[in-house]
Amino acid sequence: MPVFDWTRTNIQTTLSDGSTTLSYDADELEKINPLSGHLTLPGWDLSYQSTELHTLLERYQTVSEKQLMDNLLYFLKEIIPVAEEENILMAIHPDDPPWSIFELPRIMKNRQDVEFLLKEMDSYYNGITFCTGSFGSDPNNDLIDIVDIAKDRIHFIHARNVKHTKKGSFHETSHSIHDGSIPMVDLMRHLVNSGYNGPIRPDHGRMIWKEKGKPGYGLYDRALGATYLNGIIDTLRFK
Repeated sequence: MPVFDWTRTNIQTTLSDGSTTLSYDADELEKINPLSGHLTLPGWDLSYQSTELHTLLERYQTVSEKQLMDNLLYFLKEIIPVAEEENILMAIHPDDPPWSIFELPRIMKNRQDVEFLLKEMDSYYNGITFCTGSFGSDPNNDLIDIVDIAKDRIHFIHARNVKHTKKGSFHETSHSIHDGSIPMVDLMRHLVNSGYNGPIRPDHGRMIWKEKGKPGYGLYDRALGATYLNGIIDTLRFK
C-alpha cells in the first residue's frame, strides 16, 4: 500500500447496537484532500511532513501497477533466498481497501494479483497474509477461491468481518456471520480442511461497552472475536 496504510473515511461510525466502528464511504473519499494535513488514521505512519507527503504523491503519479509489482518482485528475489536460509516466512498483506485510492497504484487486490505474485516468486517462504476484511471489502472477491489459489502459502490470517453497504463502501462489524458480509464459518471450515495451522489474528474491531481506545484496536471486541473464532475452529476440528 504505497504512501498510505489502510484507509477509512470515518473512524467512529455508530452501529445499531450502539458500538462505534471504522467505515469507508466512496463518496466521502472523493471529498478528501490527502494534502490538507487533516487526514490521519490509527496505524498510519504519522512521521510524514506535509512537504514529504506531497513529494511522495507526486512520485507515485508516474508509477504504474506493473512497475510497482516489478519493484516488489525485485525486492523479493533478493530477500527470499535469505528467508529460506533463516526459515523466515514472508507474508504480504493485501491492499485495504483493495482498489486504488488517491490515484495510487495497488497491486495486492484480488485472486489475479495473489496468483501472479506467488507464481513469479515461487517459494514456500514467499506467502501472503490472508486478511478477510481487506480482500472481502470488494464483493467481487471470492475469498474461498483466494484460499484455494494460495493454499500452503498462507502464513498469517487476519480475520475481520465487514458489511457491504452501497457500491464501493463498507463498514467493519463483529466477527459474527449475522452482522457482516464475510462467510466466516465457511472460510474457517475451508482453511481448516486445507490444513492451515498457523496464527490467526482477530483483526480490527468495534469499540464496545464504553471502552476508550484507539479506534479499530479496542481490546474487548477483539477478545470476543478471538473467542468466536476459537469456537468455530474447535467445532470444526473436534466435531
